[in-house]
Amino acid sequence: MAIYLHLPVYKASYDLALEIFKTIKEFNREYKYTLGENIKKEIIEMVTDIYRANSSFSKKPHIEKAREKIETVRIFFRLARDLRQVGLERFVDVNEKIENVSKQLSAWQRSQK
Repeated sequence: MAIYLHLPVYKASYDLALEIFKTIKEFNREYKYTLGENIKKEIIEMVTDIYRANSSFSKKPHIEKAREKIETVRIFFRLARDLRQVGLERFVDVNEKIENVSKQLSAWQRSQK
């Protein structure tokens, strides 16, 4: 079992979480405490699921939960863009990070079969 801090997917998801927290700080008040809080909750749970998957004998359920969370974050973040809470450049940057984490989770899930 690798230390979770050294997992590439953990590092990428943690960097994504930091970027999202910084972005949400700039949301309008109306969305910061509704949509923003939901996004933060989902991203924290995803990072936690990655940690749990690494430390668990049965990794598959935790990886599946993490994949579900990253897709939820993707949807919520797109909604934030459509509500003009996120600029195009930041949206593209965060979406690339989301895609990176999603691909790593998919590969990890395939390797567990």
